[in-house]
Amino acid sequence: MERLTCDRPVPAHLRGGVVALGNFDGFHRGHQAVVGAAIAHGRATGRPVLVASFDPHPVRFFRPDAPPFRLTTLDQRAGLFAEAGADAMLVFRFDEALASLTPEQFVADLLIERAGAAHVVTGEDFTFGKGRSGNVAILSEIGARHGMTTAAIGPVSDDKGPISSSRIRAALTEGDPQEAARLLTRPFRIAGTVQHGDKVGRTIGYPTANIALDRYLRPRYGIYAVRGRLPDGRVIDGAANVGIRPTFDPPKELLEVFFFDFAESLYDQAIEIEMIAYIRPEAKFDSLEALSEQMDRDCAEAKRILAASSPVA
Repeated sequence: MERLTCDRPVPAHLRGGVVALGNFDGFHRGHQAVVGAAIAHGRATGRPVLVASFDPHPVRFFRPDAPPFRLTTLDQRAGLFAEAGADAMLVFRFDEALASLTPEQFVADLLIERAGAAHVVTGEDFTFGKGRSGNVAILSEIGARHGMTTAAIGPVSDDKGPISSSRIRAALTEGDPQEAARLLTRPFRIAGTVQHGDKVGRTIGYPTANIALDRYLRPRYGIYAVRGRLPDGRVIDGAANVGIRPTFDPPKELLEVFFFDFAESLYDQAIEIEMIAYIRPEAKFDSLEALSEQMDRDCAEAKRILAASSPVA
């Protein structure tokens, strides 16, 4: 799958295509319905399919001091779009220039002139243009004047209401990764490069792979049953701490993962950690011995949980 930016027109072989338009952070069941409709239309009409996403997220642009809230990185979204069957990912850089566009300019200059869109699919609640003055009705009206057709996909709902990124974030901050996975159709994954740490864990028999949380939403601090996805495709079980490590001084926010029956070095490798189940809150221990004894219990519980849970492909 090709990855493009909006600073230049898309290549000729992708023009006249179907564009799925949205933020798509998390790429949950609702997002999948939008992209799925775009792919179905593209296959039926013989047109290429592009998924357009925004970076940074508009919330980050308008509220730069907002706490971290991301569910997926651009690289993760690119992989998910490719798995769904898209031909290209088109990244709209959300900056002052884009935020200042009128709805007419957004459609004419970005979607038609640069993206070469013949058909656009988006969610019913999508807004665009300066002051969020454009909606799907305006998108359809402007598009029609330029020969571009549109489709708006309604929300995907369950017994609790429409599925949304906000619901997924709430589930994660409440310590319910199973609910987040149900809405996402896969476990919530934190990707990062393994960094060198204080190496205290290895002194008590629990060496960890340490990953910065970066711009990801912070799940509820505590101990989790997890799975790691390595660059070579292996999937390995483990237990992880998300938090500030209150037993150690100074506090340092990290995702620390101990993989079971694994002795290889992962330093400087890019891996993904799947949050499978929450085990307990983060705690401070009076000694390394007490910490080690609790980790024995945590790992036993994580193994029990993971034995009953099959990895998602």
